[in-house]
Amino acid sequence: MVKPFDEQPGIESVISGYTGGTKENPTYKEVCSETTGHYEAVQITFDPSVYPYEKLIELFWQQIDPTDPGGQFYDRGSSYQTAIFYHDENQREIAEASKVKLQESGKFSKSIVTPIIPAQTFYQAETYHQHYYRKQPEHYERYSIGSGRKSFLQHHWGGKDEQ
Repeated sequence: MVKPFDEQPGIESVISGYTGGTKENPTYKEVCSETTGHYEAVQITFDPSVYPYEKLIELFWQQIDPTDPGGQFYDRGSSYQTAIFYHDENQREIAEASKVKLQESGKFSKSIVTPIIPAQTFYQAETYHQHYYRKQPEHYERYSIGSGRKSFLQHHWGGKDEQ
């Protein structure tokens, strides 16, 4: 989820991490054990005058399968489920409206299941997870193709995949 946001104008930082769970400072191994309740997530710091929240949400929808309640592509389990975490009422309203608009668009034959929930404490992931697409570009591309993610995004969004 980092790559599509990383080089957009107005995006100041994109940090991989974990949120929504019960354990303080969880590790990747703990989160993947599905015993902590955390989601794998990204924390995006942005300048809303350059890249408004509405654009963040729009780009987010274009990176996921919002109809899959069990994870994303090859990544299965609760820690891989999609979610939008909002920080204030305005963000919640924007996210909810975008979800309704996407559902009503007919772009997907199944219901949009991505929840919109209050942000909780965010824990930065281990260093090797940060900007993984830069550190392991071949692996990142193989996963994108092999998992079906790339073809799914191209099918639903045309040329607007995370390239």
